[in-house]
Amino acid sequence: MANEAALLESPTATETLRKVLMRLAHEASVEINVQDSTHLDDSRKYLPPGARIYISHLPKQAFADTLRVCAAVKAAGFDPVPHVPVRLLESHEELNKLAGGAGGLGVKELLLVSGDYALANGPFDNVAEVLRSIDLRSHGIERVSIGGHPEGHSKVELDEIRRAELDKARIARELGLKVTFVTQFFFESAPFLAWARQLRSGGVSADIRAGLAGPAKITTLLRYAMRCGVGPSIKALGSRPGTFTKLLGEQGPEHLLTELAEGAIEQPQTFQGIHIFCFGGYVRTCRWLHGLASGEFRVSAAGELIVR
Repeated sequence: MANEAALLESPTATETLRKVLMRLAHEASVEINVQDSTHLDDSRKYLPPGARIYISHLPKQAFADTLRVCAAVKAAGFDPVPHVPVRLLESHEELNKLAGGAGGLGVKELLLVSGDYALANGPFDNVAEVLRSIDLRSHGIERVSIGGHPEGHSKVELDEIRRAELDKARIARELGLKVTFVTQFFFESAPFLAWARQLRSGGVSADIRAGLAGPAKITTLLRYAMRCGVGPSIKALGSRPGTFTKLLGEQGPEHLLTELAEGAIEQPQTFQGIHIFCFGGYVRTCRWLHGLASGEFRVSAAGELIVR
């Protein structure tokens, strides 16, 4: 670990800010795709044991592939959280088979999302219907993650999204499941912090994780942002390229992370952690997180976070 005194080159780099940044990095969850599973052994030197690894569900991916990667994640010493787009489930039997298979592998948490599919393949149109139709705890599933949309969704009215967020959290809590909101990645902190505080003011006690784009080239971020339907903050990628380069650079979301850490210091209960999207750079992302968690960074006089 770099000498901490040497890293504190600016009065703005307070010990409180450093501790929050280090905690957020140490406790971060990471999202991978099935191809990234070949790099799990490499990531063990960067991520702490038990780190949450979310496994995405790409188009045409079979749930059997997801379970195979869950087994690999578990074997590497991490906590696998598979994505389950519920509109792809063809029957109640498939849901029970998937939950049972995941639980049999030691999976304790599922990420339940509707999925951006116009029509359901089977009986489930939304997450609430799945929660009401199965006893996940009987399969060993103790926790659920659900999607959060601070910037709304391009295909769903905002009021409907907000109602659904509250309903899903309430239903899961009543079923005895621990709930975590995981957001789509974004590029501006204010909408996220306002959304999280709105949830808190509405009595929602679920954990909240802010989705951030990990280290990547600007062109890669733009491509994924367009594909994933990122909200209004996507404008930072196109209309203000100079500002965005300063905001995220090509190394990681340092400026955005600093703003979130400051928000956490101001109101500690606003959100609990961060969730990092790798975009094919899994090991690079893990290395970047390790640098932050180990304190190998400095904050310049201008307030810029620089990870070594």
